[in-house]
Amino acid sequence: MSVIQALILGIVQGLTEFMPISSSAHLVIMPWAFGWKDPGLAFDLALHLGTLVALIWFFSTDWVRLARAGIASIVELKINDADRRLAWLLVIGSIPGGIAGALGEGKIEELFHEPSAPHRQEAMIGMAVIIALLGAALFVVERVARHLRTLDRVSLKDAAVIGLAQGLAIVPGVSRSGSTITAGLALGLRREAAARFSFLLAAPIIAGAGLKSLADVYGDLRSGAMAQAELTVFAVGFAAAVVSGYLCIKFLLRFLQRNSTDIFVYYRWCLAAAVIILALVRG
Repeated sequence: MSVIQALILGIVQGLTEFMPISSSAHLVIMPWAFGWKDPGLAFDLALHLGTLVALIWFFSTDWVRLARAGIASIVELKINDADRRLAWLLVIGSIPGGIAGALGEGKIEELFHEPSAPHRQEAMIGMAVIIALLGAALFVVERVARHLRTLDRVSLKDAAVIGLAQGLAIVPGVSRSGSTITAGLALGLRREAAARFSFLLAAPIIAGAGLKSLADVYGDLRSGAMAQAELTVFAVGFAAAVVSGYLCIKFLLRFLQRNSTDIFVYYRWCLAAAVIILALVRG
């Protein structure tokens, strides 16, 4: 993989991680569509580590406040304000995604990241169908649910449901932000509140995946499976994901204050159609 390819994939990761259009699907589709060598799951997870830095950077004041509130709730054995509640709701909501990642990562790598093996036609078409179906779910939720509740109205049940939705994001095409924002909207949250809770909830899962990526890279370096020169490619992709991810969060939170998610629905449908056509043409 060239530095330019790493740069492009890093930018794509930063943009698609937070928009409800599936970053994992794009990281599969881009190399497949342009005939690039698949960068592998370790590189994908390194890009996710970049978006984690973007999350920590953008929400730095929130994280400091929530960390203090969480620690105070443990020391005092009290959950008696909004920040303490939110801190524990994020912990609870992260559990399903962590379990799904631990159990499903191997199967996903087998389907979409097997070294030197082309993606199977049925896997690509299946992913395209998932992309389209989640777009349809988001389309329906936008029109049926009442988007009235703010972030401080998120309940334990809401956190559990959104957490379960995040667990589905292990499958390329579902989208972590897409599934959690859709679930939040279905529960009656305002668009900006659903997106903010989705972004905060993503941090622990991305952190776990990113730390595993670092361990994998370190192990490959020690064993000689990865050359030192490859670290440059990882660094370029990581930096691109950080910058593009930060800008995307900033844009999306403002965008959803005044606009619906329909543009992402239509994008998902167009992307799904393009992947199906290309997969059928290639046979």
